[in-house]
Order: sequence, then C-alpha cells, then structure tokens
Amino acid sequence: MLDIPQPVARLQRSLSKGPNGPVFKRTKTEKGRSVSLLPEAVEALKRHRKRQAEERLKYSGLWKDDDLVFSSQKGTPMSWTNLTKRNFKSLLKEAGLPQTVRFYDLRHAFATWMLEQGENPKIVQEILGHSQITRTMDTYSHVTPNMQREAFARLGKQLK
Repeated sequence: MLDIPQPVARLQRSLSKGPNGPVFKRTKTEKGRSVSLLPEAVEALKRHRKRQAEERLKYSGLWKDDDLVFSSQKGTPMSWTNLTKRNFKSLLKEAGLPQTVRFYDLRHAFATWMLEQGENPKIVQEILGHSQITRTMDTYSHVTPNMQREAFARLGKQLK
C-alpha cells in the first residue's frame, strides 16, 4: 500500500492584541504543531489562495505581506470585529443557526462530535493542541455518559 502524505496546516504563531495594535507571538509549544486537513479544506484553501493573489495585485501598493493565510484585503491581520460581524454572523444565518453561537463554539462542537463518534481522545487532544489529555477530558467529560452507554451496548452485543 502506498503511503500518501496527508495534507497538513502548520500552526506556528498566534495573534494577540498589543498596546499599539496586533502582535504576533510564538505558539505555546514554541515549535508549533500540525493539523491534518480534509480534501475539502485543501480545495477551499486553494480557491482562497487564488482570491488572495487577486487582492495582492489589486492592492499591490498597499499590500502588507505578513504571510497570513487569512488576512484583510490589504494583507494585514483581520479585525476580529469584522470577522465575526461581517463574515461569521452571515454564515450562521445562512446555515440557519442562532446568532448567539460564538466563533469559539465551533471548536467545542468539533471536539464533542469527534468524541461522540468514538474518536480516540488522544487524537482529539492533539488536534485541539491541549498539552495534557486531562485538559481535553475535563473539558469534554459531558460527552462521557453517552459514550459509556454506547460502549456497554457494544460490549453487550459481543457477549451474546
């Protein structure tokens, strides 16, 4: 069987509010981390890169290249307010979801769904970037009762 490499996103820095505007910082682990990507995400990122190249040309004199995957139209870090109000809230509306959903809630929903599907908690821990498995399990322990019922149901089938 061929070992085809999985496409990954490499997370190497974070963006924080500084006294004079946005400040780039190293990730908590210093060396960064990699997260595997679905083929659909890779295709969406390719389309995004093409649109971004067009914006670079359009704003060539104003473009600031901070090597960001997601930036403003001028290459600078996106405004959190703009991201949530202009983009995220309209996507929530389009999806028929409540406007009270926070951007961070997507991370929580993802982890919950992965654990409910029976994904190994260690894998979920690595994807989320938690340094300790206890952090992941303490945060998502509400998933455990349903998982326990399903585990015992599978065990019961095996014992018959």
